[in-house]
Amino acid sequence: MSQRPATMRRAELSWLARLPPGLFAIPFGLIGLAGAWQRLVPLGITIGNPVSLYLFGIAFCMFMLLLMLWLFKTALHFQLVRQQWQHPVQGALLALAPMTLLLAIATVAPIVPGLAIIWLALTLITLLLAFAMAWRLVTRVSSGEIAREMITPALYLPALGSAFVGALTLNALDLPGLAALLAGLGGGAWFLLETRVLRGLFAAPLPPALRANVGIEISPAAIGSLMVASMWPGLPVEVVLLCVGIACAPLLAVLSRWRSWTAVPFSAGFWSFSFPLAALASAIVEAVRRGNWLPEVALAAVLTVSLVVAFLAARTLLLLASGRLLPAAE
Repeated sequence: MSQRPATMRRAELSWLARLPPGLFAIPFGLIGLAGAWQRLVPLGITIGNPVSLYLFGIAFCMFMLLLMLWLFKTALHFQLVRQQWQHPVQGALLALAPMTLLLAIATVAPIVPGLAIIWLALTLITLLLAFAMAWRLVTRVSSGEIAREMITPALYLPALGSAFVGALTLNALDLPGLAALLAGLGGGAWFLLETRVLRGLFAAPLPPALRANVGIEISPAAIGSLMVASMWPGLPVEVVLLCVGIACAPLLAVLSRWRSWTAVPFSAGFWSFSFPLAALASAIVEAVRRGNWLPEVALAAVLTVSLVVAFLAARTLLLLASGRLLPAAE
């Protein structure tokens, strides 16, 4: 019987080698929730300021830690990282890293405008990395190289998710024209991928190992709603509500299949719900502001998502404490 290389056997036993790309969904979701709390401040809910700062600080520290660990992982287990890069799901989830950085820049840039050149340079470099990931994905999807069972909502992230979050970042850097162009590219990617992803979802349930990522299915319309509300602040409340209504459709579709994804053990993959729900809450806050509704409506939306994120955090800490946060060595 042939033996696998010793380096691969060591990689399978190393906790660093088993570090999954999906962990980037944790800081991504926390930064999204921080933004939702910050949007409450203009409505007179001043507690949004300290809560937002606290959440962003935790998220950014976690992101930098994960980024450093992934740099070490790439240096020590390059072939393993290369395999994950080429995998249709793991490779797509790697796009969460540049998406998190773009979202962090979009959050900080308006507060520290004096570093505009640095923010722009960092944004362009990150967008180039995201573009490389998206190009690889679109090439494989359009040429039929990805097996049907691997056509999952995770494919939205490199092309569509990076474009929409990148548009938010460029808009925060006061580049609305480039932001609109990137938003259009993301919309085109959505059109390209939607029929393929939905066909797989309607054909059969996701494999058990992939069901924790089901929250990504909510992402396109939720992030799109936030993007539209942020880029065009003069839009009437009816347009924002239209976007929110569209975003609620995939959310209801995911909730209707709750028996499927709650049947698998909890894992960090369920953080896939965090940012889409935070983006949806932010869009609701924007609708409340435009409609001059009671601020309590916006607060209720943000608090609801905060409770979901608190549940995810508690379950994740339990996994960490029991040593089950990372996938088991094969």
